[in-house]
Amino acid sequence: MISDPEGTVLALFAAFCRIGACIMVMPGFSTARVSVQIRLFVAVAVSMAILPIMWNEIYPQISGKGHTYIYIVATETVIGSVIGLIARYYVLGLQFAGTVVTMMMGFNAPPANDVLEDTPENQLTNLISFAGLMLLFMLDFHHVILASVVDSYTVMPLGSGFDQQGVLITLTNALETTFYIMLRLASPFLIYGLLFNIAIGMVNKLAPQIPLYFISLPYLIMGGMFLLYLGIAAMLKLFADGFAPMMQGS
Repeated sequence: MISDPEGTVLALFAAFCRIGACIMVMPGFSTARVSVQIRLFVAVAVSMAILPIMWNEIYPQISGKGHTYIYIVATETVIGSVIGLIARYYVLGLQFAGTVVTMMMGFNAPPANDVLEDTPENQLTNLISFAGLMLLFMLDFHHVILASVVDSYTVMPLGSGFDQQGVLITLTNALETTFYIMLRLASPFLIYGLLFNIAIGMVNKLAPQIPLYFISLPYLIMGGMFLLYLGIAAMLKLFADGFAPMMQGS
């Protein structure tokens, strides 16, 4: 028997604000292919599952009325959004790396429909970004995010306010880590494209009458595809290995 139904509902809604905001921007669940109803049901189910675990951290802080509870709702929403954005930045980084790989390979095909969003995207970028996201789901990356949400009640307790400087530092560190990891993933293709174009430019100086750029484009694409065939497994492995340390470090 619930002794305080009103307090229980308020505590559940406070937990839903942090968890729902995280799921709202979390990669995979926040895509255009997942309906709003599914996101809502998942957020409510996860909130009901986490509330008994974090009862002692959440329930004592929702006794205040009026503007105090409204402030708690606002801060919890922002904190949950920050946690979800850390994972979102990491997946967007892979999409950016896929775009760089496509450009360095010279594979400038007309964009098609994105697998995850409604915006047009290159086919090779679609392949890389969707494969990376599917690999994260296979490795239960959403469990890592939910564990980070639970741990966040220790770092940023409910009702303690919103640390703007700490949030900005966290997002900056996430972007920095994402940039270095994605640079490492795309570096073979950056070096390949740079060396290939330098070599073609030097050969073009020797024979300016021949349009070597148009002749060399199929070889650039063929070499890039072969390099992608050899390195895509290692690329996705490094991408998956870097996710959990980044979430735990942030």
